Amino acid sequence: MEWYWMFTALIGGVLGFMALGMPVAFSFLVVNLIGAYFVMGGWNGVFQAVANSSYSVTTFAFVPIPMFLVVGELFFKTGIATRVFDSVDQLLGRIPGRLCYVTLGVGTIFAALTGSAMANTAMMGSMMVPEMTQRGYKPHVVMGTIMGAGGLAILIPPSGLAILLGALARIDIAALMVGGLIPAAILAAFYFFHVYLQIRRDPDAAPPYSVPTSPLSTRLVKLVVNVVPTSIVIIIKVGVIVLALATPTEASAFGVLGVLILAACYRVLTWRAVIESLQSALRGTAMILLIILGSGTFTQLLAFSGASEGLVQWATGFDLTPVMMVVAMFLVISFLGLFMDEVSMMMLTLPVFMPIAIAMHMDLIWLGVVLLMSLEIGLLSPPFGLILFVMKGVAPPGTTMSDVNRAAVPYMAWQVVLVVMILLYPPVATWLPSLMAK
Repeated sequence: MEWYWMFTALIGGVLGFMALGMPVAFSFLVVNLIGAYFVMGGWNGVFQAVANSSYSVTTFAFVPIPMFLVVGELFFKTGIATRVFDSVDQLLGRIPGRLCYVTLGVGTIFAALTGSAMANTAMMGSMMVPEMTQRGYKPHVVMGTIMGAGGLAILIPPSGLAILLGALARIDIAALMVGGLIPAAILAAFYFFHVYLQIRRDPDAAPPYSVPTSPLSTRLVKLVVNVVPTSIVIIIKVGVIVLALATPTEASAFGVLGVLILAACYRVLTWRAVIESLQSALRGTAMILLIILGSGTFTQLLAFSGASEGLVQWATGFDLTPVMMVVAMFLVISFLGLFMDEVSMMMLTLPVFMPIAIAMHMDLIWLGVVLLMSLEIGLLSPPFGLILFVMKGVAPPGTTMSDVNRAAVPYMAWQVVLVVMILLYPPVATWLPSLMAK
């Protein structure tokens, strides 16, 4: 069978099972088994595929996944997140649009601990929507700011998607996480600037209101007590990776220890919080490892059938530059983001994209950051962006999906601007990883 028919059959099978409502990971597993039977020589091929699949998840590089999930869960379950928010909120006082800036600032801090855009959005939404709505903030300002802050978790270490992308694409996970730092800082600056322009153009979008005043010394004390320790944990956790003093695995262990120490010092560490955090992390880890298993076997099947080699030869035959090829990949993921979640997009595209990227000698860190940005845009893309549904769940009563979609569009536009910056000037994504390598 020609490679393109094999490629079409495998990809079409996955999409077909997904269209029937089968979970993504199971869609890949079923296609893997059927494909192995027909391509690799009957039941012996199936047994060999099952044996090979274990190697895709039994690697030390995946240890940070459950550890970072535990960090985020402990941060929420123990109430440390609420302490950080209250302290930053009081520090800003009566600045116009104060709650928008609080949302972006605290959301950035939360992103460095949770590693999950959905968890970050849900947390910020549950905390900020009632407060901002009560203060008369317009819905598009409320929802847009929260969704923008939530999406930052994709780029800021310890991004769960960055770990999963690095694992599936065989990219250095530590370098990929570090590569997202500068783009994340630029994107956060874009968001702050956008909020400033919104409020300046329409002051009624974030009307001023009276707030209880407290002495500056009191606010600074709360900042030192509640925000600085959390910031130190984040800085050290990320800093040891940037400085190549520790691996992501060791940094994740330090993150868990740091949050446990903070919770103990604040007297909020309970067995209930620990058990609930471990249970949530276990569920998330099992799902991620199942996804990795399905995608890893699917990649092997594409290679064994000759579909990968044929696709690489076909794609490189167009004589495109690496930038043009990455733009094409970006457009493909952006299109898939209209109706598919980010994990499904990764599982479907990475087995296709990575052989092409390697054949064209692309900088994989640069490519990885662009793909992360593509996934972030996908999370905000109507009609099926997951952040949109999370936001709808915590939005003010009477909010429609159209309202949520309109609030997300400006933040998607800033994300596209950042992607263009990275494409035109790759050091935005590669400079820090190059320093780490030195």
